[in-house]
Amino acid sequence: MTDRAIPNAGVLRGWRKSSHSNDQGGSCLEVIDDHPTGVPVRDSKAPEGPALVFSSAEWTAFVAAVKVGNLLT
Repeated sequence: MTDRAIPNAGVLRGWRKSSHSNDQGGSCLEVIDDHPTGVPVRDSKAPEGPALVFSSAEWTAFVAAVKVGNLLT
């Protein structure tokens, strides 16, 4: 994967909001499952904004780190 960002994430279809999201307008991520170039991730409050694209391995490692609380703040 050479391009790690998509300038206008609104052109992609199939976004799924994080299961930890609520309707209160907080910080939420959306991802596209089974995308051919990796895992696009965007801010749900800015659907036409940019998305970052992670490899499947990178995304899996990130999710695992979040689940065990192993991220620096």
